[in-house]
Amino acid sequence: MVNLKVPCHPSISFRPIQPPDLAVLERIHGDLFPVRYESEFFHNVVNGRDIVSWGAVDQSRSNPQNDELIGFVTARVVLAKESEVEDLISFDSPNSDQTLVYILTLGVLESYRNMGVGNSLIHEVVKFASSISTCRAVYLHVISYNIPAIHLYKKMSFQCLRRLYNFYYINGEHYDSYVFVYYVNGGRSPCSPLELVLLFVSYIKGGFKSIAAKLWKNEERKKFKWPKFKESSCLLPSVQNKRIATSESARCLDLSQHVESLNADSLGLVYEMW
Repeated sequence: MVNLKVPCHPSISFRPIQPPDLAVLERIHGDLFPVRYESEFFHNVVNGRDIVSWGAVDQSRSNPQNDELIGFVTARVVLAKESEVEDLISFDSPNSDQTLVYILTLGVLESYRNMGVGNSLIHEVVKFASSISTCRAVYLHVISYNIPAIHLYKKMSFQCLRRLYNFYYINGEHYDSYVFVYYVNGGRSPCSPLELVLLFVSYIKGGFKSIAAKLWKNEERKKFKWPKFKESSCLLPSVQNKRIATSESARCLDLSQHVESLNADSLGLVYEMW
């Protein structure tokens, strides 16, 4: 694990990741993450092939370390219709070229954590996504036990919209994942407050009182199912088993299978370290 001595007054700046960063980027990923990323992934990052990235450097360090990475974030622009979270985005127009930005990896050296570096790196991604007219959201996966990361994303107004059971397979163990989404450029959750009100009104018009009365009877309670209303987007549904999924969660199933094969581009945020 890289553990650098931090100057008393670090001067953190951000820049795109470049080819000279290759060795350091590989080393930091190896130190921070519990999986081995493929060499192709790192070459794609430093050469900007289908991946955008930002690196954090401490300019107060002595040369040549003042331009050496102490943090990073990598991301990819994807078509919304080809993503596993298409049903979590409500679009203002039906254009087929709507896009999303998916955060792949995020990490900060231990010595530089709790300094807002991770927060600033995420802001760079959000700013980039907002500059793309067709982009409607930034999204990511976070492993379920990474409480600091979950708190950070909630603090930054990301919305936790789905839980995926057994999404990650690491060192012979399965772990759940949460899907977090940050909306930009008019993108929004299909379950808006107005839609929830309309849904409630529709229940009343449909005979809500009679339904509620049945719910109090044990024999009916087990048989009753609420009418579906985009529940995949606002009620945190989950894939019970990544090998058994409904058509609604088919895209999540596909991605989790890539995770099990340890493809770096699909692993997303296995560990978020800052």
